[in-house]
Amino acid sequence: MANMLERNKKVKAPQKTYQEHAEDALYREVWEDVNNEKTQQFLKKYGKYIVAGAIAIMIIVTSIQIGIRAHNAAKMATAENYETALENTDVNALVGISKNASGATADLALFQAYVLDQDVSKLDDLVKNGNTEEFRDLARMHVVSIRGDEMDAKAVEEYLAPLNTKSSPFYYTALLTVAQKYLSIGERDAANQWLDKILNDSNAPAVIRSNAESLR
Repeated sequence: MANMLERNKKVKAPQKTYQEHAEDALYREVWEDVNNEKTQQFLKKYGKYIVAGAIAIMIIVTSIQIGIRAHNAAKMATAENYETALENTDVNALVGISKNASGATADLALFQAYVLDQDVSKLDDLVKNGNTEEFRDLARMHVVSIRGDEMDAKAVEEYLAPLNTKSSPFYYTALLTVAQKYLSIGERDAANQWLDKILNDSNAPAVIRSNAESLR
C-alpha cells in the first residue's frame, strides 16, 4: 500500500503512532491466543483419532515393506531350490516346488519333472491345472506326440482345439499337427483345410509354411 501511494500519488504513507503499534501487537497476541486455543480444542477433540490414524499408516507401510521383503525372499528361495533340484535331477523336489510355487514357476518345475522321468501323468496334470496358457499348450502338444497314434484324427483335433487361437504360442504348430494326423489316415481333403489355414496366413512362420507347402 505504501509503495502504491508513493508511486502513484507521490505521497508518503502515514507513519503509525506508538499507540497503533501497541494495538497491532495486542491484536496479534489475542489472535495467536485464539488460534492456540482453537488448536488445543481441536487436538483435544480429535487428537486420539489423529494418533490412531498415524499409527495405522505406520503399520500399513511397515506391513507392505515386510510383505515385499518376504515375497522377494520366497522367490529367491524357490529359484535356489529349483536350481538345486535340476543339478541333482531330483524329480520329487521339482514336484514339491510345483505344488508350493505359483504361476509359470510352478508349471516350469512340473514340466521339468516330466522331462526327467517321462511320466505322462505330469503332462496331464499340467493340461488340467497349469497356471499359464503357454505350459498348458506345451503339455497338450507333448501328449499328442506321445499318444497321437492311439487317437483318431477327430480326437486329436478336439484335444488341440484350445490351441486354435493366435494367442497360443503353438497355434501354427497345432494346425500342422492336425493336418499331419488327417494325412496319416488318408483324409487329404480334411488335411488340406488345415494346411490352407497356414498357407493363407501371411504371419505363419517360414518353417511351418514350408512344411505345409510340402504336405499340400
